[in-house]
Amino acid sequence: MAAQPKGTALSIIDWSKRHAEVLSLTVNANDEFIVSESRDAVKLGIDCALGWPIEFVDFLNQHSKGSDQLLSGDIEWRRRLAYRETDRAVREVTGRWPLSVSTDRLGLTAMRCAGLLSKLNADGVEIDRSGAGKVVEIYPGASLRLWGFDTAGYRTSASLRSKLLADIRLAAPWFSPGAYADLMVESCDAFDAVIANFAARSAQLGLSTAAPATLQRQASIEGWLALPKTQLAQLHSA
Repeated sequence: MAAQPKGTALSIIDWSKRHAEVLSLTVNANDEFIVSESRDAVKLGIDCALGWPIEFVDFLNQHSKGSDQLLSGDIEWRRRLAYRETDRAVREVTGRWPLSVSTDRLGLTAMRCAGLLSKLNADGVEIDRSGAGKVVEIYPGASLRLWGFDTAGYRTSASLRSKLLADIRLAAPWFSPGAYADLMVESCDAFDAVIANFAARSAQLGLSTAAPATLQRQASIEGWLALPKTQLAQLHSA
């Protein structure tokens, strides 16, 4: 997902047959298209933060009221406001910080995502930002790395995407891009939309990380990023 339809792509994969086949892959997807095309989906993976850190929201509320509360302002305090609990969990697993929804450009995309979630809700989808419902937050690049693929430069190089797609098909011979292999190579957004579908499938099967019970309420507000815990091959055999 991007802040505008340009840069946003949606993939639909049929997982029910011998081959997991891409049925459609669309770039420049607007909210209405996503809502309409995903109505029959079992799981919808979104590559964007589904919420903001609770402490950040509380800070904004207090700051807007002109609170005279003494604020630390030090780096540790700022990090508490910048990152969600799921971001800290992702760093523990991957060794990398995700983009901060509070302080990086991801914030504009998250605002659009909030609008999309409201439209999905109006269309009858019960939104649980922890990922327990139909919608789940995913991270295509980290998912690929956890599955053992080299992701260096693939977002900016068609030739690297071509090689990466070949590696994926070798590791997952049950996967068929159908008529969309060329589009996956041509567009990094289309490529990530397919990987997002893989990650959503992993979450659907219960093969991804989930918020612990002690953080369930917080995850339902801030969102929780589902990272795969198994190899790519298990997405279809399961």
